[in-house]
Amino acid sequence: MPVADLPFTRRRLLGAGAVLGLGVATGSRARAAGALTVGVIYVGPKDDYGYNQAHAQAAKALKGLPGVEVTEEERVPETNAVEKTMESMINLDGATLLLPTSFGYYSPYLLAEAKKNPKIQFRHCGGLWTEKDPKNAGSYFGYIAQGQYLNGIVAAHASKSKKIGFVAAKPIPQVLNNVNAFLLGAQSVDPAITCQVIFTGEWSLAVKEAEATNALIDGGADVITCHVDSPKVVVETAARRGAFVCGYHVDQSPLAPQKYLTGAEWNWLPIYKGFIEAMQAGKSPENFVRGGLADGYVKMSPYGPGVSDAARKNADAVKAEMLKGGYTIIKGPLKDNAGKEVLPAGKAYPEKAAELESTNYLVAGVKGSV
Repeated sequence: MPVADLPFTRRRLLGAGAVLGLGVATGSRARAAGALTVGVIYVGPKDDYGYNQAHAQAAKALKGLPGVEVTEEERVPETNAVEKTMESMINLDGATLLLPTSFGYYSPYLLAEAKKNPKIQFRHCGGLWTEKDPKNAGSYFGYIAQGQYLNGIVAAHASKSKKIGFVAAKPIPQVLNNVNAFLLGAQSVDPAITCQVIFTGEWSLAVKEAEATNALIDGGADVITCHVDSPKVVVETAARRGAFVCGYHVDQSPLAPQKYLTGAEWNWLPIYKGFIEAMQAGKSPENFVRGGLADGYVKMSPYGPGVSDAARKNADAVKAEMLKGGYTIIKGPLKDNAGKEVLPAGKAYPEKAAELESTNYLVAGVKGSV
């Protein structure tokens, strides 16, 4: 295909410039003098009612900060395409802080670019940065399991069948922590409640997400939540079937006004602003950032009309304890759903525990396998 006919993306333009001998790097000189340029990369569309939209909301807010410019690219797959996008943001836009947001971007792609560009700062959402990784790389994430635990409390009050359901993408630690937290929150209200989980295998597979949601409801679940990139299909399918929904990533209540109970949401803006403030002060951003409700990195959607007064009081009381810090979700005695002891009585994993970053089990009461 001739270069002139290629769909425009930054990574394609960078390649075209190399072929034609264009001075593509001069584009960086057009930015405001002294401005810090931040590059944000999304695996899906920025208006997905989910993971990408949560990051895009924070990126939009950054555009209003003095001395900050933002360049973005959406629908970048978890392949070497993201390396090309990062390189183009550095060379075309003069970006010195890159935020590749999808889980699969970190290794090997972000790590490779960080090694090649030691003067550029790279911060990744969800990755597990270690001292062995480049010092100009890093990772950030929020204790969103706190929100899923609160979802579980509200779900338990709404459930009549005592069966709740979870549509999940991949069995990575962050997803497993959310599944476990959702059920444990529900079991704090009624220990008899169970949770069926179905893994779709990908972050965004609309057909499989609809099939999974229908299968959970056919199996008796009357409250559904999820951990996929875009909860839109799950929310709309569940509501259409008459089930209640707990949201994830952003507020999906406009999609199901009568059936939306509440939701666990991200607030990436404080983290992004912290990175920028450090760089504007001539410092390197932190390499490893974690936090939850108390830090403002996680928040809850407003309650919907299906939430009872008892559910509100119960969830609000637990949320108040979480905001004080120190509330523990994973605590003993605790077994996984194969009967193996995870924690004995008297032991617990606080949210900052390294063990949670490598979770590989589902707790007792979750129907499904890793």
